[in-house]
Amino acid sequence: MAKSSAIPSILDAVKEIKKGIIKPLYYFSGDDTYGIDAAFRQLEKKVTPLLASDFDKEVYYGEGKALNDILQAASAFPFGSSKKFVIVKESEKIRDKKALISYSDSPPDFTVLVFLHYGKISNPETQVYNLLNKAGYLYEAKELKGKNLADWLIDTAESRGKILSQEDAQLMIDIAGENRSLLEMQLEKIITFLGEEKVINHKIISDVTSSLKEYSIFDLQNALAKKDKKDSLRIALKLIDSGFEPTFITYMLTRFFIGLSRVNEIKDQNLNEYAAARIVGTHPYFYKTYLQARRLYSDKDLYSAAQALFKADLVTKTTSTDPKNVVTILIAEILE
Repeated sequence: MAKSSAIPSILDAVKEIKKGIIKPLYYFSGDDTYGIDAAFRQLEKKVTPLLASDFDKEVYYGEGKALNDILQAASAFPFGSSKKFVIVKESEKIRDKKALISYSDSPPDFTVLVFLHYGKISNPETQVYNLLNKAGYLYEAKELKGKNLADWLIDTAESRGKILSQEDAQLMIDIAGENRSLLEMQLEKIITFLGEEKVINHKIISDVTSSLKEYSIFDLQNALAKKDKKDSLRIALKLIDSGFEPTFITYMLTRFFIGLSRVNEIKDQNLNEYAAARIVGTHPYFYKTYLQARRLYSDKDLYSAAQALFKADLVTKTTSTDPKNVVTILIAEILE
């Protein structure tokens, strides 16, 4: 069988749904459970007004349920005169999906049938998924990263009547992490804190978002910037206890020390703090920490830190060493 084409993004489905373009069949899949749930909520918002009876909305769960029974229910006429909405949660637990081949060929136009498949499809080239994809019913929700995640945060803030810059969106992600459910919760708290004010700035983000965690990665950077070994180790271990992965800690500290290595080369360029901060890869709010740290770290110190970070990254990715041991050794070697 020829390889199937790439699965369209679930964001494409959301755009169409928002415009009122509703298909009779959707198969939402992917690693991003937030994205799947958000797309489903948008679909539910559009379909619910079309239901003439509460009996026209049915929810099934994949485990232990025969697909033929679900499809028969989806093929039955609605109680009212308009639409029927059939939701299949945990679709990844349905073992045999071959019945979808014939159903997807000519789905009834009076039913909107949606499958919620949490997790990436292991073999999208099988006949059923290939046909769903070709028919335009299959969508994938991928975890948002980098600029895409920042853009989502900016759009979410805008939908709530608030203004969030690209730099401040990235700052919020750096402090809070990349989990969209947590970011949305924190954004809600920031919006509540703002009241009638429109702009979400770095000070509000730092004050509100940082308070949601006992420590942030920036607390660790500040401790390292002062060469405070005891405080650095205490915060690093607390970060591990609160769920931070050692790979993320290593990545963020690598960014920090690369930034430090560039401070001296730009100090004589007479740049304002915004331009200087952009070059070293930080937010202007934190640039003063870099200036203070560079006075304490010699070129030799930075080289040693780079070696320690490389070693920690390698150990984390190639062994099962306890995360606390990794960060303990890392802090010790940076500040030896």
